[in-house]
Amino acid sequence: MATTAPRPKSRRAADDISYTDLYERWERGNWSATEIDFTQDKIDWEEKMTDEQRRTAMWLFSLFFHGEDAVTDGLSPYIDAAPLEEQKYFIATQQVDEARHSVFFNRFMNEVVGLGDGSIAGGMNATAGQLSWGHKMIFQGLEDMCVQLRADQSPHQFARAITLYHILIEASLAQPGQHVIEAFLEQEDLLPGFRSGIANVALDEQRHIAFGVKALADLYDADPKGTETAVLDVLRENGVFISGVAMPPNWDESYFTAFNYSYDDLGRDGVKALESRLKAIGIDLHEVERSPIAVDLPLDERADRGRVLLQANLVGPDRPASREPYPTEVMFDAIARAGDVHVVASGTVIEWAFTDAEPWQISFDAGKCSAQRGTPRKANLKLVISFDDWADLFAKRVDARKLLLTRKLRPKGNLRLFAKFGKLFP
Repeated sequence: MATTAPRPKSRRAADDISYTDLYERWERGNWSATEIDFTQDKIDWEEKMTDEQRRTAMWLFSLFFHGEDAVTDGLSPYIDAAPLEEQKYFIATQQVDEARHSVFFNRFMNEVVGLGDGSIAGGMNATAGQLSWGHKMIFQGLEDMCVQLRADQSPHQFARAITLYHILIEASLAQPGQHVIEAFLEQEDLLPGFRSGIANVALDEQRHIAFGVKALADLYDADPKGTETAVLDVLRENGVFISGVAMPPNWDESYFTAFNYSYDDLGRDGVKALESRLKAIGIDLHEVERSPIAVDLPLDERADRGRVLLQANLVGPDRPASREPYPTEVMFDAIARAGDVHVVASGTVIEWAFTDAEPWQISFDAGKCSAQRGTPRKANLKLVISFDDWADLFAKRVDARKLLLTRKLRPKGNLRLFAKFGKLFP
C-alpha cells in the first residue's frame, strides 16, 4: 500500500530531489549497452595503450563489472522493503540499469580484451582473479544485507541497506572511481566506445545516489535517531573493508599512476563524497557521537588512515601485523573513537596485555574515551592476547569465540565488563 513521505523539518540538499523527477530522468536517459561500437576501442587496446594501462584497465573495469552483477542479483529485496510506491518503481529501474551496466562491461571484456565466451558467466569467470580482498568482503556484505532485508523489511533495516549500497558502495567507492576512468580516457583520447558507455553508467549512478540520499532523508525525518544509528552502524561495520576495495595488487602504485592518479587521491575523493552525502541526508559527522570518520583530523590524515592500517596488516587479509608505533596508534585511536561512554561507569579502564608487544589501555572518563600506550592506570579488565591474534580480531579475520575457546584470548579481571564488550565497541 502506498504511503506519504513525512514533511521535512529543515531544508537540505535532499529536499531538492523528488522520486518523480528521478523516474522521469531514467526514462529520458535510457541507452543501449548492445549498440555501442567497440571497433576503435579494440584498435586502441592493441595498438595505443601501454601494458601498464591495459593492466590497470583490466583491474578497474573488472571491479566494476563484478559489482554491477552483484547488485543486479541483489536489488529485489530493496523493492519489497521500500515503503513508498514511488520508491519501489525507481528501484525497479535501478535493477534494470545494473543489468545493462553488466552487459556493457561484459561486451568490452569479450569483444575488446578477448576474455570470456560472450556470456555473463564466462566474463565473470575470466575476470574473477582481478578482484581485491576489500571488494570481495564488501560485496559479500551486500549479499548478506539483501538476505537480512528480505527477512526484515523494517525502516531501520531498509536504512541500513540503502546506506551500504547507495551511499558507501555507489557514492564513496564507485563514483570516484568512475571519475578517474573518465578523466584518463578523455585526456588520452582512448577507447571512445567505452568512454560513451561509462559516461552513461556515471549518469545512471548519479540518479541512484540521489535516490539513496532522498530515501535516507525521508527516513531521517520520520525517525532521526533510529536512522542515524542505522547509517553510522553500517559505516562502522564496513570501515575495515572500504579502504581495501581499491588496494592495488601487491601495493603496486603503477596500477594508479598508469591512469595519472593515486590511491591516496581516490581515498580523499571517497571521504569527501561520503561526508557530503551524509550532510545532504541531515547527518553532520561533526555533531554525532562516536563518528566513524575522524572528522576532527585534516582530510589528508583521515583519508590516509585506511592505507596505514592496510599496509600494517592491521586490516586486510594478511599476517603478520606490524608492531610499528604509528599504525598501532591509529588502530587504538579508532577503537577509542568507537567506544560508547554510556555503557560503563566513568573511570573504567580496559588493558590490552599483549603477550608479545607493548600494552595499551582504553579509558572511559567523564564522557570521553581515549587510548594510551603502556599501563598508566590500574585496569578493570585485561585482555591477554598476542598482537597478531588481536589484529585478526580487529580486522574481522577471526571470530572472538574461536579465540576464547582456544584460549588465545584470555580476559582477566571484571568479566561482567568483558560481557559488555560488544556494546562498548559496537
